[in-house]
Amino acid sequence: MSAGPLRIGVVAGEPSGDVLAAGMIAELKKQYPDAIIEGIGGDNMIAAGCHSLYDMETLSVMGLVEVLSHLPAILKVKNGLIKHFEQYPPDIFIGVDAPDFNLRVEKALRKKGIKTVHYVSPTVWAWRENRIHGIKKAADCVLGLFPFEQDVYDKHNVAYRFVGHTLADAIPMVPDQWAARQALDINAQDTLLAVLPGSRNGEVSVLLPIFVDTIRHILSSKPACRFVIPAANSYRYDYIEQYLREYAEDLLNNKQIILTQGNARQAMIASDAILLASGTATLEAMLCKRPMVAAYKISAMTYRIMQRLYKAPFFTLPNLLARRQIIPELLQDEVNPVTLSEHLLSFLEQDNSALIDTFCELHETLRQDADQQSARAVLDLINA
Repeated sequence: MSAGPLRIGVVAGEPSGDVLAAGMIAELKKQYPDAIIEGIGGDNMIAAGCHSLYDMETLSVMGLVEVLSHLPAILKVKNGLIKHFEQYPPDIFIGVDAPDFNLRVEKALRKKGIKTVHYVSPTVWAWRENRIHGIKKAADCVLGLFPFEQDVYDKHNVAYRFVGHTLADAIPMVPDQWAARQALDINAQDTLLAVLPGSRNGEVSVLLPIFVDTIRHILSSKPACRFVIPAANSYRYDYIEQYLREYAEDLLNNKQIILTQGNARQAMIASDAILLASGTATLEAMLCKRPMVAAYKISAMTYRIMQRLYKAPFFTLPNLLARRQIIPELLQDEVNPVTLSEHLLSFLEQDNSALIDTFCELHETLRQDADQQSARAVLDLINA
């Protein structure tokens, strides 16, 4: 460790990484209150004590093809970040998820003698396993969220530590649905569905129109249903509100749709079922013990590439953790109002206790005190 205060570089590329990094930062700050922590983060990281050098929104791009139009801005940030950390070397650099961006930064900084950690394993167990050789060159250690990842790292002799997931520690095993409903001013007897069209602009623009049509389809058979849409951040809130004002103002005015900024977990816990974009939100929905339908829709070209490269049997985290399909995961043309509403209505009409029991079992496996474990792993590497 260098003389003076501990210096740590941290970069998260989207809201889920912002949550993970914030918990780790909070634990590091408990032990080193004077630590200088800087990089790229969202509201959670900033609140925990991280100075964000760039807007995290710049990195929140989804898809192999979709990223191309944003490439100049992303490269500018990457080069500026590397230059900054070369000028002010941290004791360690931590890239949180966003592997296409962070692994490049890690590799460049590691060549300069800076220790590096990659927090959240890239999906090498699902596709492009050969990426693990690049990970080995970029990161001194990988911190992983899921126990099934260990095997592939052991196979390639890459340093890996399973730390669990901070959401599993934060969310109670039996969430309080009534308290969540009171906070949203929802009656106990109301049928409520949470609708989460994603955290990135690209996925929201694709899924929101389909999800709104799904809402109308459900209302045609269950007119008393209500829906809550928790926008991931202020950018998504403005976009969603504008869309709803143009295409679903009647549902807003009648309070059949409630739009909030943030409070996704509260909305999930309050709901009877959830419609959401595939991603980390499916894990949070599982931990909230709510039945869900997950949707994934990308450009035709990206989909064709993924078809050839993706080898895992599922793409949603609950199904991957269970190693079997326990929730509906719909892809491309399956993501339509009729199919989505059929699955959601089925959840509203059936006994979901077996599914919830499975969610509880999976929850237990991920409870590892992730914030403390990740902070300890970082400090162990600094002091090694």
